[in-house]
Amino acid sequence: MLIEVNHPLILEKITRLRDINTPTPEFRALVTELGMLLTLYATDHLPLTPVEVKTPLMTTTGVSLEGGNPVVVSIMRAGNALLDGVLKSIPAADVGHIGLARDEETLQPLEYLVKLPILANRHVIVVDPMLATGNSANAALNSVSSFNPASTTLMCLVAAPEGLAKIQYHHPDIRIVTAAIDNKLNEKGYILPGLGDAGDRIYGTE
Repeated sequence: MLIEVNHPLILEKITRLRDINTPTPEFRALVTELGMLLTLYATDHLPLTPVEVKTPLMTTTGVSLEGGNPVVVSIMRAGNALLDGVLKSIPAADVGHIGLARDEETLQPLEYLVKLPILANRHVIVVDPMLATGNSANAALNSVSSFNPASTTLMCLVAAPEGLAKIQYHHPDIRIVTAAIDNKLNEKGYILPGLGDAGDRIYGTE
């Protein structure tokens, strides 16, 4: 399932992210804010179970998340800014990290870290700002899927058609939530129009 979120607040923030003149502190804050907003769409499928609660006036029926809070897995390093936003919405979530660096010649991911909590039968949200070639996301989803989670959602800010096609082919059961689907990739594997290298713009590196 592919969900492209067309909410006015989200679209305005994405526009500011695209702007080359947006400074690093504002860029980082915008990514965190978008993480908070997109979490609502990344979790709208979570099952609920009824619970009885006592208010100051009476007893009533509410709900709790069936099976507890989801797990959030960040594709490092850029995913950590989105992770901060998700944790503002779900502060009790367990967190995993998958470290992947892109080989700029082959565009293939080089894995340097996998540190995950228990994923079996749990709902997992994998976060990475950019879905470009799909190579890094596919590698991370391969790791996550091997633990048989109850569901997996990939949450990103901007996605290229090529990356979407790759994930939908290799992981047809994955939910994808994105704020924007852009035009294409350039010859170096960057999204057009995109917003540049998200990791560099988040952390002020080159």
